[in-house]
Amino acid sequence: MNSLIFVLIPAVASIFGFVVGVIYRKFKAEKTIGVAEKEAEKIILNAKELAETRQKEVILEGKEEVHKFRTETERELSERRKDIQRQERRILQKEENLDKKMENLEDKEKTINARIQDVEKQYEEASKVKKNQFEILERISGLSVSQAKNYLLESLDEELTHEKAVKISAYEQQLKEESNKKASEILSLAIQRCASDHTAEATISVVPLPSDDMKGRIIGREGRNIRAIENLTGVDLIIDDTPESITLSAFDPVRREIARVALERLIADGRIHPAKIEEMVQRAKRDIEQEIKEEGQEAAMEAGVNNLHPALINLLGRLKYRTSYGQNVLKHSLEVAHLCGMIASELGLDTNLARRIGLLHDIGKALDHETEGSHIELGVNVAKKYKESEEVIHAIHSHHGDVEAKTPYAFILQAADTVSAARPGARRENLENYIKRLEKLESIVSSFDGIKGCYAIQAGREVRVMIKPECVNDEKMLPLAREICKKIESELDYPGQIKVNIIRESRAVDYAK
Repeated sequence: MNSLIFVLIPAVASIFGFVVGVIYRKFKAEKTIGVAEKEAEKIILNAKELAETRQKEVILEGKEEVHKFRTETERELSERRKDIQRQERRILQKEENLDKKMENLEDKEKTINARIQDVEKQYEEASKVKKNQFEILERISGLSVSQAKNYLLESLDEELTHEKAVKISAYEQQLKEESNKKASEILSLAIQRCASDHTAEATISVVPLPSDDMKGRIIGREGRNIRAIENLTGVDLIIDDTPESITLSAFDPVRREIARVALERLIADGRIHPAKIEEMVQRAKRDIEQEIKEEGQEAAMEAGVNNLHPALINLLGRLKYRTSYGQNVLKHSLEVAHLCGMIASELGLDTNLARRIGLLHDIGKALDHETEGSHIELGVNVAKKYKESEEVIHAIHSHHGDVEAKTPYAFILQAADTVSAARPGARRENLENYIKRLEKLESIVSSFDGIKGCYAIQAGREVRVMIKPECVNDEKMLPLAREICKKIESELDYPGQIKVNIIRESRAVDYAK
């Protein structure tokens, strides 16, 4: 029991202490809360006072802003009223000015109408006077109006013909002074730099023989050897009375060259029979084909032309065995290529393109024995086939005037081709064609009215025209010469140029008795 009391007393004491602590803390907290409430009331009162003060200040500032805005607005309204008043005054002034102008225009219109009426009256009077004058002139001259008009037109036509002839002459003289000098300088430089020494070549192949006995061996028993040669080469062998020589005839120069090489090798070998002939012809074909390729490559290298198609190189090599009026076409093409390059360099153009055009301009002549068409058409087709440029194709197409030249390179090619073909010793013409060309030239000139006679001189490089003085006067001579030149250019093929020399002579003959 005692022990229980000893245990309960500390527990009761602890509980009592706890309760007393709790009561003290509550009292302390209530006291602190009261103090805080008082401070909060003070803060709230101070805040209310500050808010009222700030409210009054904001109201005052707002009133000031309103007053300021009202003042500025009134000032702007005042300025706008003034602007509107000024604009109204301007509009009124413009209206007054417009009214005045309208009045002036009405006055001017009245004045113009009055003048028009006066002019119409004057025109009617002038028409009457003109009519009277025409009637008087008709009576005096004895010509009607239409007759007088025709007379005046004829007079004017004669005067205009004279003026036209004078202007054409002056213009041609100016062009000759300017262009001929420059062209002559360029061509002379090109010709001096490209001095060619080759002349016209023969087109007949002649094979020399060691003796006349060889003719019989070539003919063979019953002509079997000569038939074999002709069948394998496509060349006609002409064996006549000419001592120690055989003539080869064929339109294809390559085939003729193959036959010549094969025949010379057969003669050197001495064994002539059909089997040996076939062997020699095949060997000659291979050698000639290789030579053609090498000649084409050498020509392209000499002309400085690169990136040519192999087929074009072979065609260039074939030109070695092609002649035109006795002139070797490959040498002619090389000469034209050099001349084109030199002329282009003088003019500041592309020399490589110019040389390429000159080298390929006659490429169609390598095909004209095998394909139908002119060498120009064939050359254009070949150039298109092997992807040559438009400048090259156009120059080939226009170098003989078949189409109008439109590029500087086309004109350069025409000049270079003419220089190469027309220089002394370059080409030759057989007598029959030469006579036909001269007759055609004289017939073209004689077809014009007022021609008394014409004579082709200087190997067809000049034609002298005698005209009837009563039919053609001095003013009509220059236009007549131009017309003759145009007709010659359009109807006649010729190398170089032809000078048209017109001569007019008036003679007065009388006898003293």
